[in-house]
Amino acid sequence: MERQKRHTKKYSFRQPDLKELRNLTSYVLDPLGFKARFGKLLPLMTTQVDEGLMGTLVQFYDPLYHCFCFPDFQLLPTLEEYAHLVGILILDQVPFSGLESIPTSQEIADLLHIDESLVKAHMTTKGGIQGLPSEFLIAQATVYGKAMSEDAFEAIFVLLIYGLVLFPNIGKFVDMNAIRIFYVLNPVPTLLGDTYVSLHLRNAKGGGAIVCCLPLLYKWFISHLPQTLAFKENKGCLRWSTRLMSLTNDDITWYNRVYDTIYNPILERRQLGFPLKDKPNNILLEGVFFQEGKDPQGLKVRMVRAWRKIHKKGRNELGPKNYIALESYTAWVRKRASEYLMPYDYPRPTPVIVAGPSTLPNQGVIDDPDDTWTSLLPQSSKFWKRRHDRLAKEKADMEAAYERKVKRLRATYLSAS
Repeated sequence: MERQKRHTKKYSFRQPDLKELRNLTSYVLDPLGFKARFGKLLPLMTTQVDEGLMGTLVQFYDPLYHCFCFPDFQLLPTLEEYAHLVGILILDQVPFSGLESIPTSQEIADLLHIDESLVKAHMTTKGGIQGLPSEFLIAQATVYGKAMSEDAFEAIFVLLIYGLVLFPNIGKFVDMNAIRIFYVLNPVPTLLGDTYVSLHLRNAKGGGAIVCCLPLLYKWFISHLPQTLAFKENKGCLRWSTRLMSLTNDDITWYNRVYDTIYNPILERRQLGFPLKDKPNNILLEGVFFQEGKDPQGLKVRMVRAWRKIHKKGRNELGPKNYIALESYTAWVRKRASEYLMPYDYPRPTPVIVAGPSTLPNQGVIDDPDDTWTSLLPQSSKFWKRRHDRLAKEKADMEAAYERKVKRLRATYLSAS
């Protein structure tokens, strides 16, 4: 009997033209210092997004559970993963909600190290929201970059990245929301929220344009794929649908120690290093979406209040680290995948159901004497891990020395010219 499939939906992805913005990177005199101050923003501008992969990925979005549902596993972006990918810590404060006051022209001028008169002269309204044209900001950044005025250049340059890359809205326009988020420098919760809102709304409408930080979503998904699938040549010329549907639970890179700061939504436990033992309680998975400007119950204000009462869970509540999934959970996932239907043909047989935990994941884990799961690794794995870490450190030291030399040479050249 032919397996029933769900109809695929047509999605497009808004990718702004970043050529002029990339040109400004030549004025970043201290890339390592820039990274320390603002995070890993520069790589986002040069990330080449495979639209074929992304167009296939979004077909797997499960609107009921707000995750990507595959035949025998689920994936969903987490705060920890996004924070690591952009290199920006999540501040222990209420994230951007839209209820914040709009900064004055003087406050924006102080933030960008420019005259208030310039801000007032170029502040415009597009799509019902105030903001600054990117052409104006790029021109200002260029002036300060040539003058080697590092503070002013970096402030304007980073705001451009926030407005055009992290929070794209209207083409060639940095809107007031991006300015307000840059003002508080706590973008990660909003980045994650934008991803889910865009996916959810476009799914409900049966397709459409995905408007979020696409390079970030792409980097997140690639980080979970085996390298043989994500980075090697597709010699068989297989479609992404076939390649993704061939993945099993054991193929996914589940956990990295860099995500050990703990926020713990129930479906994300495995990606944060904790076991998934049983199907989740639906009460814990209820989601609330409302349209901006149509909030008769005051849900936004209630959500802001709830953010101040977050209860974090760690090892005391969740037990030792080990990122397995027990059969009671994986059976529920397969059942959910069957109910929701997969959008593509299923090119492999259903895995044999076994009792107890799944097999030991074949992924490297950073050694930790308190991690009972790591202790099961053979000694040779630990040896190669230590050697890899030493080589990685040597490489980082060489890159830092190279960056310092380039900075000195550039400064000498600019002074002479």
